[in-house]
Amino acid sequence: MTLLHMATRQPSRIQAMVLIGATSYFPEQARSLMLGASQGNIPPEVLQQFRQCAAEGDGQAQALVKQFGEFKDSYDDMNFTAPYLGTIKARTLIVHGDRDQFFPVSIPIEMYRSIPDSALWIIPQGGHVAIFGAHAREFQDVAIPFLRSTRAQQ
Repeated sequence: MTLLHMATRQPSRIQAMVLIGATSYFPEQARSLMLGASQGNIPPEVLQQFRQCAAEGDGQAQALVKQFGEFKDSYDDMNFTAPYLGTIKARTLIVHGDRDQFFPVSIPIEMYRSIPDSALWIIPQGGHVAIFGAHAREFQDVAIPFLRSTRAQQ
């Protein structure tokens, strides 16, 4: 989602990007999960992902959980309209699991239709960040050539 901000605000800085489990806005199902996190009801697998990201230990992981929970009240941060997404210049690969508990498949499809020069990969039976586990190698096989390619080669 940070890449969406960069690609719309400073389009000349990004030539290509891969968006994994990203969204253009927070739908109600995501806000409901965020509310649960803010109340301390975070799924163990999500907490584990935060711990893996937290190089500084459990305190940092808890800060990430808090920050995640606060997104439930955010309506300005992730609010990308189709015309705004249309300003993106970077080649974009959108990767999304068809079983994402936060963002329904309709969102990456909308993003694909709005972002020029984009490609969409919906991963069957994939969750929110569907590039791990069984799909890790396949993700590498798709994403690395995508990022290395140029517009002329596609």
